[in-house]
Amino acid sequence: MTISPAPDDKSSMTLSPPNKPVTQINNLIEYLIPYSSLFSIKTGETIQYSNGTEKQCFLLHKGVVTQHRQGDGLVLSTDAAPFVFGLSNQFSLRDTVYLRGEEPCLLSRLSLEIAVEVIAEKALWEPQSRLLAFESSRLYDQCARTAKMSSYDIIRDQLLELMNEPQSVRLNITAANYIKSRCFLSRSGIMRILSELRTGGYIKIDRGILLQINHLPLKY
Repeated sequence: MTISPAPDDKSSMTLSPPNKPVTQINNLIEYLIPYSSLFSIKTGETIQYSNGTEKQCFLLHKGVVTQHRQGDGLVLSTDAAPFVFGLSNQFSLRDTVYLRGEEPCLLSRLSLEIAVEVIAEKALWEPQSRLLAFESSRLYDQCARTAKMSSYDIIRDQLLELMNEPQSVRLNITAANYIKSRCFLSRSGIMRILSELRTGGYIKIDRGILLQINHLPLKY
């Protein structure tokens, strides 16, 4: 199979993720931070939501982290500061995801129980609901995009996602590794399609790093 020639127009193509409720997230952080303790993590360091005795909530003040599925390490999302993690895990019987620093990060931790109590006491239902709606809509979008999609559709979608990542993430991971960590396509299949896109002038890649998207055809 081949990729059809790119049209003359070079209109940029980007995904429009759900609007991140930054104001509401900062509002939550403002009220939760007095009950939390600061700590930092290095690039590649992971964090578990449970510390062995209780569930925890994390406030991201600086940096970028990815959320991974337990067991297979599949990347579920990339989040840059500010962000609040853990509120959606209130009714989980066990940890299903963990966090990984994509660069040096500054965070705070507090028990999920205390976070829930503060939210109730300060009537922070609206900020919490906006955050939870953002997380759930993003997860729904991810499932809808990958269900019954062709290999090219998934790769095309992930390239657009990668181009929208913070520069600190995009320039420190190869396009192939980024895509492979977020789906179950074979590495050889990913590399083949990336090679064809690069040869056709649709994308600009240097040493595996995605630098530019010129145009991605809808069909492969």
